[in-house]
Amino acid sequence: MFVGVARHPGSQDEVSRGVEPLEAARAQPAKDRRVKGTPKSSKPRKKHRYLRLLPEALIRFGGFRKRTKAKSSVSKKPGKVDDSLEQPCGLGCLVSTCCECCNNIRCFMIFYCILLICQGVVFGLIDVSIGDFQKEYQLKTIEKLALEKSYDISSGLVAIFIAFYGDRKKVIWFVASSFLIGLGSLVCAFPSIHEENKQSKVGIEDICEEIKVVSGCQSSGISFQSKYLSFFILGQTVQGIAGMPLYILGITFIDENVATHSAGIYLGIAECTLMIGYALGYVLGAPLVKVPENTTSATNTTVNNGSPEWLWTWWINFLFAAVVAWCTLIPLSCFPNNMPGSTRIKARKRKQLHFFDSRLKDLKLGTSIKDLCAALWILMKNPVFICLALSKATEYLVIIGASEFLPIYLENQFILTPTVATTLAGLVLIPGGALGQLLGGVIVSTLEMSCKALMRFIMVTSVISLILLVFIIFVRCNPVQFAGINEDYDGTGKLGNLTAPCNEKCRCSSSIYSSICGRDDIEYFSPCFAGCTYSKAQNQKKMYYNCSCIKEGLITADAEGDFIDARPGKCDAKCYKLPLFIAFIFSTLIFSGFSGVPSVLAMMRVVPDKLRSLALGVSYVILRIFGTIPGPSIFKMSGETSCILRDVNKCGHTGRCWIYNKTKMAFLLVGICFLCKLCTIVFTTIAFFIYKRRLNENTDFPDVTVKNPKVKKKEETDL
Repeated sequence: MFVGVARHPGSQDEVSRGVEPLEAARAQPAKDRRVKGTPKSSKPRKKHRYLRLLPEALIRFGGFRKRTKAKSSVSKKPGKVDDSLEQPCGLGCLVSTCCECCNNIRCFMIFYCILLICQGVVFGLIDVSIGDFQKEYQLKTIEKLALEKSYDISSGLVAIFIAFYGDRKKVIWFVASSFLIGLGSLVCAFPSIHEENKQSKVGIEDICEEIKVVSGCQSSGISFQSKYLSFFILGQTVQGIAGMPLYILGITFIDENVATHSAGIYLGIAECTLMIGYALGYVLGAPLVKVPENTTSATNTTVNNGSPEWLWTWWINFLFAAVVAWCTLIPLSCFPNNMPGSTRIKARKRKQLHFFDSRLKDLKLGTSIKDLCAALWILMKNPVFICLALSKATEYLVIIGASEFLPIYLENQFILTPTVATTLAGLVLIPGGALGQLLGGVIVSTLEMSCKALMRFIMVTSVISLILLVFIIFVRCNPVQFAGINEDYDGTGKLGNLTAPCNEKCRCSSSIYSSICGRDDIEYFSPCFAGCTYSKAQNQKKMYYNCSCIKEGLITADAEGDFIDARPGKCDAKCYKLPLFIAFIFSTLIFSGFSGVPSVLAMMRVVPDKLRSLALGVSYVILRIFGTIPGPSIFKMSGETSCILRDVNKCGHTGRCWIYNKTKMAFLLVGICFLCKLCTIVFTTIAFFIYKRRLNENTDFPDVTVKNPKVKKKEETDL
């Protein structure tokens, strides 16, 4: 797998390569005299490990770097690889022989993946927490945008600068990412430390009463709300800055230290671990999702949503992620910027012919803003790269739809509780994308795909996922009868109005959703809207009796002989299509994930070697602008348009949606994902034909000299 990575620093041949001609001439007579005088000295003395590592440690410390580089350039022979820039493993100038056994890309991947899992866990916890927070509080539009987009905006602003200026010293940026991930996680945990979120709610009686005391509006929870907003916005901003070195410089660092056709496996593992971490965060946060509480008292009540146990669990989850992230600080700082064998791998990759590199093979860039603008202009003039970046952005929308909209869809389509729906989305569906990323990287590496083959692979897998997406539209449940929504109280009421003659004297409120299922298999918004006058607890469940709106259905008596009219909860939809839906959406996410790693590899192969990090930075900016920033809003707006009944409390504030149109929701979800997949296919097809046309126009490569015609033929076909 690692062609040219393994090195033997102790071999005599490699040690002698670094000796300059003048020093070799001076050392030779002494060697001859030693051989003639002492026969036992004919066997070369073994050079101790620390004697070889000490000069390298001094070079790494910085005192002799310039002189060593100048000397090596003089003694460099044609066809020989200059590996003087390769460094040992150690912390600063402290180099240990024990550390050298870990100075390879495999050990680096262990700590790199641990860091990715930590940030994925933080992402999952933040998404679950924000979704739960927005249901409890009425936020302004600007507050919602700042809370949801702070990560994407901060990462998009710094992506290009980190890619351009961090390409020279990647390891330092990895260490900075490790520190910032832990810091951002602690910032998000701060609102839950020593804070009780006491929120006053309007208490109403959930049964039918002609005289009812309802309290007025009270503003509450302002302290916790402002504290939550400020710290979560700051925490996500820090996470956005911390993530860019991992997703940009980390990819190029891996690509520089593995063979060309092995990069897909390592990138697939990295993408897979990130999504596993995100799913783990979802699973950890799902039990903490608060189910809407239904009050049954006639007076104003104070609900302690921020109980010590609940807040402690949030705090300990974020703290755990921060501690694990900080545990990678020292191990990551020990890795060098140039691992042993990386020079040979880079030299081997430069010999591979790339059409877009041929005109820019002598490209030299500095560190000024002018050089940055010149490099950006080179990338902007590359239509293949731009199309592939847009393809990646539209493809990512499908994953966004799964994480943003699926919990709500599962909860309403298949009559699940919020906790079960969130857990199912995180535990079953999100790993589908992770498995797709891993398999996609393994497939393209095993088949050793060329750049054109990578684009074909993206198109084929996108078409398959598009076909699977169409089948999802048929896997949905029929809506149950709901009084006032799609059932008119046996002809006595009107559709769209919860009030009917049978409950008009009950003074019911639609601020608290407490659904019950009547014996007539019709769902009612609350016991009050069903006209129920009293209730009793049976086996820790409240049963409702004497409901004026329920006149039909099977009569059941309780232990005391009273006839039960309604039970708490939703009516059974008699829909058993959930396993089939999971199978289809899981398969769709797998085939959607197949194109993740190939798109990254294709983008890096159509740009010059010196611009690979910057190209990934530009692609992430495009991903933010066309994918992650508008994506969640698009799916949420589609969910809002399918809302039938929304909470409007006594204060006039619009709250959560209580009831959705299941059919409209299914068509909107599938329709948006279908459009995104179609855009992915279109952009990849355009990139493929542009690449193919320009490749056919420049098959001779007049500016590249290749001595071996067999090698030339092989490299041309590898484009």
